[in-house]
Amino acid sequence: MEETEKIQRKLPKQEIDYFKICKILLSRWYWIALSVGLAVIISYSYLWYTPKTYSSSGTLKIEEKKSEISDIISVISVPDRGPSKIQSITTVLQSRNLILSAIKDLDYSISFYIMGRVRTTEIYPSKPLNIELIRFDSLNFYHDQIGFTPVNRRSFELSYKIGNKEVQNTFNYNEPVTIGPTSFTIKYPGPLGKNTVYLFKFNIPEDFVGRVRGGLQAGETAKNSNIIALQETDSNPQFAADILNSIMREYVIFDRNQKAQSASQMIDFIDSQLSFLSTEVKGSENSLEKYRQKSKIFDISTASSASVSKAAQLETNKSELKLQLIALDQLKDQITKEKDNVNLNFTTGGADNTTLQTMVIKLDNLIQERNSLLKTYNNDAQPIRDINQQILQIKLTALNNIKVVRQGIEKKMTFLDGQLAQVNQAIMALPAAQRDMVSLQRDFEINDKVYSFLSEKKLEAQISRAGILPGATLIEPAQPNLNAVSPDEHNIHRTAIILGLAIGLGLIIVVRILNPYIYDKETIESLTSIPILGVIRKFPEPVDESNSQILALLRPKSIFAESVRSVRTNLSFLSSEKQNKVICITSEVAGEGKSFVAVNLSSTLSLIDKRVILIGADLRRSRLHKTFRVSNDIGLSNYLAHQIEHEEIILHSQYENLDFIISGPVPPNPSELLHSERMITLIAQLKLKYDIVMIDTAPIGLVSDAIPLIRMSDINVFVIRSGRSKFYSASVPQRIAQEYNLDNTVIVLNAYEEELLHSRYYTTKFTGDSSGARYYYYSDYSGYEGSGYYLDDNKIKWWDIRRWFK
Repeated sequence: MEETEKIQRKLPKQEIDYFKICKILLSRWYWIALSVGLAVIISYSYLWYTPKTYSSSGTLKIEEKKSEISDIISVISVPDRGPSKIQSITTVLQSRNLILSAIKDLDYSISFYIMGRVRTTEIYPSKPLNIELIRFDSLNFYHDQIGFTPVNRRSFELSYKIGNKEVQNTFNYNEPVTIGPTSFTIKYPGPLGKNTVYLFKFNIPEDFVGRVRGGLQAGETAKNSNIIALQETDSNPQFAADILNSIMREYVIFDRNQKAQSASQMIDFIDSQLSFLSTEVKGSENSLEKYRQKSKIFDISTASSASVSKAAQLETNKSELKLQLIALDQLKDQITKEKDNVNLNFTTGGADNTTLQTMVIKLDNLIQERNSLLKTYNNDAQPIRDINQQILQIKLTALNNIKVVRQGIEKKMTFLDGQLAQVNQAIMALPAAQRDMVSLQRDFEINDKVYSFLSEKKLEAQISRAGILPGATLIEPAQPNLNAVSPDEHNIHRTAIILGLAIGLGLIIVVRILNPYIYDKETIESLTSIPILGVIRKFPEPVDESNSQILALLRPKSIFAESVRSVRTNLSFLSSEKQNKVICITSEVAGEGKSFVAVNLSSTLSLIDKRVILIGADLRRSRLHKTFRVSNDIGLSNYLAHQIEHEEIILHSQYENLDFIISGPVPPNPSELLHSERMITLIAQLKLKYDIVMIDTAPIGLVSDAIPLIRMSDINVFVIRSGRSKFYSASVPQRIAQEYNLDNTVIVLNAYEEELLHSRYYTTKFTGDSSGARYYYYSDYSGYEGSGYYLDDNKIKWWDIRRWFK
């Protein structure tokens, strides 16, 4: 238990190094510069090829104007519907019919363009050519653009398409030209610009509807105001202003016509009723006169007159209730069929009328709001679903209210029927002659009163129509705005620069995120508590695959050699109480440089009068014999198989104090041989003769051959290669240490080269306050290349293109 606690260490503290973050980002400044440059080039290309759009605006004031004539009559006021009214007006302003009427006010029949190198530009309202139509059918005409090129004072050339075929023909001025179903003439326009190609196109109003509606916007200038601001966006500023002014003028005309149409329809209806009632009144009057002469009764009695008056009053009240029922049924039908607008055309009296009127106004508002939202959302969008639910709830409430009101009216009619039955019973008690006289008199009075009522309403409607004024006033007409609103050059360039910076920085971040490899000691320190013994620099020149060059001895004054010496120094502090040490060197997988580290550490240890022997214990794939350029026929595998003795496998190198044992032929059972007692005996015998027994083992992440050697070693060196070992490899030595209760495991970072892009932006804080923490002094020699102490001071410059692709 004590041993287990002994090896449990905390990770060292690490703090964010903001200066290092800046260095990481600037390490690939050319990525950022390249992305910004490409983004700016794309923005200029976009601006070059994108046509500019312009915006013109105007304002309408909405108000109910009353003429002095309207004060003469009593006018029933329509309740103000607030925002719904403005929404209705904006819907009308954007309607197809109104836009078509506005287009017809312009000179729309022929459009002219100038062909440029990049795009074709409309030159409205200029008309460089005088074209007169001879035959033009709005349902069947030539729709495509026609190119015009002058030849001389007498002729010109037209280019156009027939089907998919390009056609070019020469014609004379003032002579008929027929293209498809369309015929026209072109008069001599005078001298035109050289190398200028004009295009023209025949149009009908419907061709402009989509263009106008796509750029038209209308809305209140402020909430609950009566000022509507209109804006038209188009590639031609003059066209935008002209069409906007035309739309506003057409709405003023439309508004007046709509109000006049309502009064005219009422007058027509009254005229038709008066025509019918005139005949009825005359017929009733003649019948009454004839009956008087025949029966010689010229007047009815006072009692009979009272009965007639009461019956007429009851019939009048009953007729009003019937009209209310008809109006209720019409309102119910409108709500059920969901008209665009629902109107309450009658007065029920009392609170019921106010309730229904409020519901109708609210329903109108919701319908208008939904029509407005449908311009932006689909039918299945959530805002449309929400407003449909509100409309449904209002409808259900209104229909229930109509049902209650109808029941009340029916009760009143039942009561009036009872009263009328009593009056009729009194009339039936009169003599026959008197009774007939009463009946004729009642019919005449009813027809005469209705006729008089309709005549009065007709006069009011005529006066009202004469006093109608439009409810909209054009406050500010639209003017051509020559400042483009789109594309916004400054905003696009600014966005391009920001996007370029974001892409460059994002690319750096993505490359870092996708990187699975360890590059620096700070990354190792963040992944494991196993101490790092040192950092071995990457040799600046190519190294052969066999490690035949012992670089620490070949280049003794290089940064690489100094980094190996630093590891050698720290190695001497491990197991310092032991006279002879067994050092086992392994790694997770092949290719991480464990044999390279073993050879160079052995060579540097031999330089300080240490008797060193290097054992190639990777029986499966050892390269030690290639390093020392000897045959691999006899080696460790032969000894472990009891074929020879240990004295026969020890070989001497060309360096003093450095001997080595090669692996020998690959055996069929390498793991079993390394687990044998003979291997333990070999190490015990070598410790008697050598100060350092260096063992180069097989990768521990691939095979288990190194386990027995690790357990019997005094020092276990786990090699991690910069840019080659993955993050997972840093956890392997700690797992082994915990599994076998080892406290002699250290890590060496091999082939280190400063690579800021993948370096960790945390800096280790060596405070020594972590329980069980153990640190070694070493340097990664970054930033010391120009000190003059090393032979390999020539640092690759940033402008060296080879550096870019590392």
